[in-house]
Amino acid sequence: MAESKRRKFLRYRRILLGLTLALLALALVFAIRRGLRPIPRTNDIQRRHASRVQIRRDEWGVAHIHGQSDADAAFGLAYAQCEDNFETLQDILAATRGQLSLLHLSKTALINDYYTRLMRVELESQLNYEQQLSKETRAVLEGYAAGVNYYAALHPGEADGRLFPINGIDLAAGFVHKIPLFMGVNRALEAIRERSNLAAGDLIEWPLTDLQVQSPQTGLAAYNMAASNAHAVGRRRSADGMVRLNINSHQPWTGPVAWYEAHISSEEGWNMIGGTFPGGPFIFHGHNDFLGWAHTVNAPDLWDVYQLKTDDAHPGQYSIDGQWKSFDVLRSTIQIDIGIAAIPYASDYLYSEFGPVLRGKQGYFAIRFAGQGRLMRAAEQWYRMNRARNFGEWQKAMEIQGLPMFHTIYADSQNIFYVYNALLPRRKAGVNYHGVLPGDRSDYFWKDYMSFAELPQILNPPADFLQNANSTPWRTTLDPGNPDPRRFPVEAGIETRMTNRALRALQLFGGDAQITRADFIRYKWDRSYAPDAPIMREAILPLLAEYKPENEDEARALELLRRWDRSTDEDSRAAALAILVWRERWKSTEVDRKPGDQLPALDVAFQKAVQFLMQRFDRVDPKLGEVQRLHRGRLDLPLGGGPDVLNAIHCELRDGRLVGFAGDSYINIVEFGPHGPHSWSLHQFGQSERVSSEHYADQAPLFAHRQLRDSLFDPADLAERTRSVYHPGEEPAAN
Repeated sequence: MAESKRRKFLRYRRILLGLTLALLALALVFAIRRGLRPIPRTNDIQRRHASRVQIRRDEWGVAHIHGQSDADAAFGLAYAQCEDNFETLQDILAATRGQLSLLHLSKTALINDYYTRLMRVELESQLNYEQQLSKETRAVLEGYAAGVNYYAALHPGEADGRLFPINGIDLAAGFVHKIPLFMGVNRALEAIRERSNLAAGDLIEWPLTDLQVQSPQTGLAAYNMAASNAHAVGRRRSADGMVRLNINSHQPWTGPVAWYEAHISSEEGWNMIGGTFPGGPFIFHGHNDFLGWAHTVNAPDLWDVYQLKTDDAHPGQYSIDGQWKSFDVLRSTIQIDIGIAAIPYASDYLYSEFGPVLRGKQGYFAIRFAGQGRLMRAAEQWYRMNRARNFGEWQKAMEIQGLPMFHTIYADSQNIFYVYNALLPRRKAGVNYHGVLPGDRSDYFWKDYMSFAELPQILNPPADFLQNANSTPWRTTLDPGNPDPRRFPVEAGIETRMTNRALRALQLFGGDAQITRADFIRYKWDRSYAPDAPIMREAILPLLAEYKPENEDEARALELLRRWDRSTDEDSRAAALAILVWRERWKSTEVDRKPGDQLPALDVAFQKAVQFLMQRFDRVDPKLGEVQRLHRGRLDLPLGGGPDVLNAIHCELRDGRLVGFAGDSYINIVEFGPHGPHSWSLHQFGQSERVSSEHYADQAPLFAHRQLRDSLFDPADLAERTRSVYHPGEEPAAN
């Protein structure tokens, strides 16, 4: 018996030893492979850029970058972004190159790398870089790329050398990669992939607003904006004659489209402050010395799906108007790093005159989307908008039409302006473009777009205010002054919906003839629902009219909703219940509803909300701030606001609480007066994504209490509150 136990012991010891040796061997392989990766190196061009750049960090860690040239300033912006969030920036660059599978072994990485090849991101970027971008814009992109390379070379422990060096084409490719995702083209890909039995006439388009945020943070769905607000008040409606602009995009709070605040200036005249994304080489919306603008997401019909005509007698071809054409075939390989080796996966990617091609059970489907072949122009447009000195120059930049979407509200000291910015295809009239189209007819194949001048737009309306909150352009201000919907084709798919945020903005700004600065800021932070808001129409009023309570808890909850003042302040004792009731229905209609899905039953949603509150808080009326929280590092703060109020907060259930993950994020309130602009700003967390940074969560208490801070655009203001000054590559010196 003792001998048997000894043999078992020895056998187990050999097994354990073998496993240990195997793990050590794997660790050694990993270490050797990592050690063999290329190491980024600095060069003279990078060092010259660095010597011509100065970065000032203010008391909140915001980077104020000044360069001799615009390219130098872009170099400094890149370096500052790397200091604050290199991990996300590196992931974005890998995703743009179709190399995310080198960094992450995940489904989303594989989908991304497939997408980049299907959309020909690299090929289009290489072909169009010099043709579609001016030398000035290319210089900015090259400067930004040099800044990223410089940081990677100085911090090799953070950088994966297989991705470096990057260049200006990689930055331009970022626009080609991301803009179709903002347009929702990924929905077409998902529809074809998930519903491979699609046939001509099937409906496939889904609502655009999308709050999915995948992990790793480069998953395709993550690029869709959540929502946004933009407001402008002209001099006549302002109590003190100041023009004011609210720049207030609602974004995911972390990931590739989380806002990063920066101030960029140069000796060549670039001077812009506002929000950009990781990897963004200039400001996407904000203000300069003369003007400012805000974007919000719009939802025109910008893409179509076609079922191509093929047959066995013509392999590798498709027919249009009876003529057979060959697919353009791209053979490409995805490198998938599994740790001990990188495995190549080669595949063919098809392209047609319509656009990229996928194969389903019913045949071949092509996707055509607005801006195909010209998306790189978005970089040119945004840079020219940054550099504009007056409305005419800014409008000329908009006429480039590189951006195929986004409501845009503009302001300067004399003007306010709104445009339903979109690259609207000139389609054949009378066709249902929400379905799969026959791909063998050229009359369904659009090639031209409406010009910028033809888009719905408003300059200095009689009511002297403008608003948009992801809502229809037909109710942007008070009548008269709104665009006439009868002038625009139904095939453009211009939305007609009104969000609660738009309804409240019309009530607040439209009901106040003399708006003070305090009023303007108070309206931005509004937390109420209008009587005819979607939450009331779709959830609360039907519930009160129809539902019969089954117990005392439900009876108390119904009475609570009946007496609710439609506010979402932290102290509200009805808001948590109302938001929970509406949450599932709102998610189904605004986030992830697919064709044929049924809305969640209202009575079930109500019952679940009551049960959740009783189980977690032992009452149906806890304060909203007890239920809804802001989490960041060690901070756990009560949070007011809610979905589709102007102080928008979107939450996910986590550990028995509603925890914010998107909504109000970077905010910039701008005031244009006779002596130039002044602005106040705020970030929901802080300037840095590094947990160890003092600026990881230092703005979160301000955000929870709705307190703006001075953005320090004026050099004199910045000088008084600068905390460090340095050149890229140097240790910051305390001021």
